[in-house]
Amino acid sequence: MPAAHKKPTAPVRVDFKKEDTVKVITGRDKGKTGRVLRVDRETGKLLVEHVMMIKRHTRPNPGKQIKGGIAERESAIPASNVMVVCPACSKATRIGHHVDALAGGKVRRSRVCRKCGQTLDAK
Repeated sequence: MPAAHKKPTAPVRVDFKKEDTVKVITGRDKGKTGRVLRVDRETGKLLVEHVMMIKRHTRPNPGKQIKGGIAERESAIPASNVMVVCPACSKATRIGHHVDALAGGKVRRSRVCRKCGQTLDAK
């Protein structure tokens, strides 16, 4: 189907951030853990280090110093197939949200572990 005829999809809410450690809970790489390299909120997919490895055949291009051959790289994985690993309890967990009231009527939302209650955001 040509790109001109596709309906634009609504952005998916993704609670993962770059540099989070996640564990794959379903799919061919079930059980693997890795670091999030990129988050695509438009499609709801993540690029996780050493997960969903694919082989990419590249042609040599001396002008751009590309050697060519078969290269292995990561492929995107749906965000629903992974869970964040809590740094405090070292378990795969769901993400909860905690709202803190600050001075001046401001509010700060932080991500918390549903198992131990520890914050997942580095301050």
